[in-house]
Formats: sequence, structure tokens, C-alpha cells
Amino acid sequence: MGASGWEYVTAYEGSVERSLEALHRQVFDEYYGHDDMYGCLDDLWAAEEFMGEEGTHSILDIQRVVRSTAVPTPLNVEDYGTLRPLTEERVLHHFGTVRPTPVRFAELLDHARTADRLPPDPEETLLDECRMRWTGVYVLPYADDQPEPTHLGIFGYSGD
Repeated sequence: MGASGWEYVTAYEGSVERSLEALHRQVFDEYYGHDDMYGCLDDLWAAEEFMGEEGTHSILDIQRVVRSTAVPTPLNVEDYGTLRPLTEERVLHHFGTVRPTPVRFAELLDHARTADRLPPDPEETLLDECRMRWTGVYVLPYADDQPEPTHLGIFGYSGD
């Protein structure tokens, strides 16, 4: 089927884990809420053949958050299905601040999707920060000078 990129901006629910759970519920309902094949997200994840070979090509392919900013490696099976933070250094590189806004996050994703990719940009786009399939990266955007993050911005890839 090939690789599929996906990206989301969702409300921050007090933690990355809770925000991801809420997004999982929303996307599961959108993709499978009308389908009798999977009664819940756990049923989908238990479908090892489907998830291991095809997947959903969505955030539903990501099962857990890791705090490590180390680059995932295809040789480590534990790295598959993970969502990890973009390093503060790379957030600053892309956004010019460690407190990006949701609007700026969306702008950089738009730029990355439309960037001239041949030859590759030596500065890289935001989407280039996710280099391994079946993983994702997150950024915490802030709106209206709020002291805490207001959104969770996610991007990644599924498929081969």
C-alpha cells in the first residue's frame, strides 16, 4: 500500500498521553465507529496481522508516548508504534521559539507539504523530523500567551 503521512492538531488535555487517548477515540470513531469489525481500539490493536502488515495509516498506528528524543531505529522493535517529542533545539530551529503557536505549527506543515523536495532542503522541513515509518513526533503549541500548552501537534508516517 505504501507509506502514508498523517498529521493532527488536537486540544491538549493536561498530558500528552491523555491528549493522545482523546485523539485515538476521535479517530477510531471516525474510521471504525460505523464498522462492526472492531468494537473498540483494543480490538483493532489486537488484530496483529492487520496492524503488523497494513495498519490504519493514521494516529491509530501509534500506541504509546515515549519521553526519549533519541532518534528511533528500525532495529529496535520497541521503537515502533511510538510518539516522541521533537527536541527543544529542533523546535527552536523550526519555529524560532520554544513556544510555537498552533497557527505556526499548521503553517510549517503546509510549507513542508509544498516544499520543493528535489534536491532535499539542507535545512529540512518540519515533516523531515520524523524519519522512521510507524512512528510519530509531537510538538506542544501554546495559544494566546497561555502558560501551559493548549494543543498537541502530531505528525508521522505509517506503512512501508
